[in-house]
Amino acid sequence: MDQNLSGYKIFYEVATCGNISKAAKKLYISQPAISKSIVKLEDGLDTKLFNRNSRGVTLTEEGQILYKYIKDAFDNINNAEVELKRMKEFNIGHIQLGVSTTLCRYILLPYLQKFMEHFPNIRVSINTQATAQTLNLIEAKKIDVGLTAEPKSRRPEIRFVNSRQIHDVFVATPGYLENLRSICGPDFNVFEEANLMLLDQNNMTRRHIDDYFKAMNIEPAQILEVTTMDLLIEFAKIGIGVSCVVREFVQKELDEGSLVEIPLQLPIPSRNIGFVFNSGNTSKSLDAFLSILD
Repeated sequence: MDQNLSGYKIFYEVATCGNISKAAKKLYISQPAISKSIVKLEDGLDTKLFNRNSRGVTLTEEGQILYKYIKDAFDNINNAEVELKRMKEFNIGHIQLGVSTTLCRYILLPYLQKFMEHFPNIRVSINTQATAQTLNLIEAKKIDVGLTAEPKSRRPEIRFVNSRQIHDVFVATPGYLENLRSICGPDFNVFEEANLMLLDQNNMTRRHIDDYFKAMNIEPAQILEVTTMDLLIEFAKIGIGVSCVVREFVQKELDEGSLVEIPLQLPIPSRNIGFVFNSGNTSKSLDAFLSILD
């Protein structure tokens, strides 16, 4: 590498800011010093990197190519510093988990209890969000481990472990179904007559159900959308409609008879849920969490 690393740092900041004065403020050095460094870099590479104009600077075609590689390099340096900091802090311990509120309640809690019993000195942070957001954070190494539905596709470094099957079903109270029979007759079609309650369309579970509807040529007449499965379960339990929920999450209510599963012509294909992590993450706290999964 013929050029000084500090010269590449200045180039990176100027390209990112698009303005020499802004880069100067960010780097705490003078504008003339930045201009001199850029000229030196361009001379050393025998390439024009910036076009100057009244509003600032823009990258030339050659500059754009250099910026792409320089950005990746500085991102890697930043990631390395973050990993070293995390390793240094292991004596205090910190692990960040990503999970939906529903999976946290029905699946994560026993694992979390076991983890805290075995590793009481490790601080735990839980980020609650949708599966897609959790997977994005795992890829970016911004959280350590997520509990999600199995992604249909993932990068090679993303690992999915400790999986189990879950089954999506439609449930309602016996009273709600009896009321439908009295109004619509004994052979009513639940998708045409019932108040159907589903997760909103941004949810991966909802997309799974929509794929099932499409395959079965089902067009629900009336849909009530909510943001969490906990609400779907509670709405079904108070008898205001038919909810699409995970059978394993309402097994107690099904066994007691307070909820009834609606028979389907063909069952909805099962899904897998499990823990997902980035194998490039060298966190000892992550290793500790993975150890309790075994």
